[in-house]
Amino acid sequence: MARIGLLGGSFNPAHRGHRHISLQAMRALGLDQVWWLVSPGNPLKEGAKDMASFEARFASAERIARGARINVSDFESQEGTRYTVDTVRTLKVRHPEHRFIWLLGSDTLPNFHKWRDWRGLAREVPIAVIRRPGYDSAAHAARAMGWFKRFVHPLSQAKQWTEWSAPAIIFLRLPPDPTSATAIRAQDPHWYRRSKPRGQRAARPGAPLFARRPLDRTSS
Repeated sequence: MARIGLLGGSFNPAHRGHRHISLQAMRALGLDQVWWLVSPGNPLKEGAKDMASFEARFASAERIARGARINVSDFESQEGTRYTVDTVRTLKVRHPEHRFIWLLGSDTLPNFHKWRDWRGLAREVPIAVIRRPGYDSAAHAARAMGWFKRFVHPLSQAKQWTEWSAPAIIFLRLPPDPTSATAIRAQDPHWYRRSKPRGQRAARPGAPLFARRPLDRTSS
């Protein structure tokens, strides 16, 4: 059994903050790997004019993840799943030998109730909330927390998450990283021109742990 953290998103672009929270979550939760699930299209960001191509975003994720126990994946694109709940359910069917925990930024929690079947998603896998600067109060006051409050686990149990029954949620107190994809795009609107796709993509989840093989995401 491998302990896998799932970090979904647009990665528009991927940056050092994604890598930072992934490595910190590995330590706090005792993870074997983190899988970055690069979304081909976030339903909550449809029509965004500054959304780079999937290929450019994927390439930026590969570059940032290099050298770490991070598997950059196009699983959602390969499987044709559109919503996180469907992606997670498919992952569990494909990989019953692994245990998954969803990594959620505290800046996302205030809108979590807008995700498709968010309660169903919470019943599939435990959720670890990772601090983002300036969002602590909003995260704890999130509409979804009215339901989640019954399922909060103490920080002292962080490495015991595989023993929990979902729904389960924990707030990790990790050193925050202020890096923001929004700020990067504002400073460099054409960042994607330097993010050239490689001839082959990274491994799909299911490749041997810590290995990367040709070709192989989601936020909501």
